[in-house]
Amino acid sequence: MGKRLDDALVYEILSVVEEIPAGRVASYGQIARLIGREKNARLVGRVLGMADLYGEYPCHRVVNGAGRPAPHFWEQRERLEKEGVAFRENGCVDMKTFQWDRE
Repeated sequence: MGKRLDDALVYEILSVVEEIPAGRVASYGQIARLIGREKNARLVGRVLGMADLYGEYPCHRVVNGAGRPAPHFWEQRERLEKEGVAFRENGCVDMKTFQWDRE
């Protein structure tokens, strides 16, 4: 029994995203855990895909658990690199070094 996707849930997710400091990244699953919905990483991705409807949030700082940037978000890597986030040869963020440690 999941919660309906409503504005309160959207803002709960976006408020966590807003906390991610420049030069750090979080994973979709990490954000899901932080809001108490550990099995809803895809929901987090869905919300981030429409975040611009709710204002400006640093959604470019969210990657998948392996550090892979979002497909079709072409400027994500460039924005992260400008903040000092390094990528490995495989195109993924070095999560051991750059993952946000809020938990």
